[in-house]
Amino acid sequence: MRSLLITDLDNTLVGDLAALNRLNDRFIEARQQQEIILVYSTGRSLTSYRQLCSTVSLLPPDMLITAVGTEIYEGNGAHLNTQWSNHLIQNWDRTLVVEIAGQFMALEPQPEPEQRPFKVSYFLDAAIAPQVIAELSATLRSQGLSCQLIYSGSKDLDILPQNSDKGKAMQFVQAQFEISDMHTVACGDSGNDIALFGQNRGIIVGNAQPELLNWHYQNPAPHHYLATAHFAAGILEGLAHFCIFNKAFQ
Repeated sequence: MRSLLITDLDNTLVGDLAALNRLNDRFIEARQQQEIILVYSTGRSLTSYRQLCSTVSLLPPDMLITAVGTEIYEGNGAHLNTQWSNHLIQNWDRTLVVEIAGQFMALEPQPEPEQRPFKVSYFLDAAIAPQVIAELSATLRSQGLSCQLIYSGSKDLDILPQNSDKGKAMQFVQAQFEISDMHTVACGDSGNDIALFGQNRGIIVGNAQPELLNWHYQNPAPHHYLATAHFAAGILEGLAHFCIFNKAFQ
């Protein structure tokens, strides 16, 4: 029975090199006994992901989700999945989104490599984020734009097509591999990972950001586990809690 392990990178899988190496070893060992699909889901662009790979030992994934769920690549970033990209084109007007967001002086554009065809990204101070996001969302709707506004890390605001985020990208990958929620485990640490936590099992690492912790406390579920350990050690703790790697996902 196929299983899926999908994890965010920065401050989830990556952050403790020794723990990451232990998790890599356990994953390689488990893969010899059962078929586990490994997927990375990151807010980074493909370019930024490759830069990370040059500094950290990451196992090659079976699929790679970048740019907060707006781009899906086969394998380790070799080929863009155009079926997903074509799905996102519907009702998306990037030029108009940028024009409207540019009217909000509190929004500071992120560097150009992080601006993607289906992702417009800004820095936004946490103290004023709720008000700015509410006003921006209302303005976008008034112009007939259906967008998702995702705030994470107390500083990053991403504007995405309504039909895209990390969770929807995960569901697309599940369908590609014919893997159910029952056989899926997702791991994350910040607000843009909330969409990964549905009916599937989920691991929230101990160093999670306030926005994810607040969501977890407001939406408790027995199939979501809040670890005490940080980074990859938190993932290992959660996998042990769910008895994963000891047996196939059940």
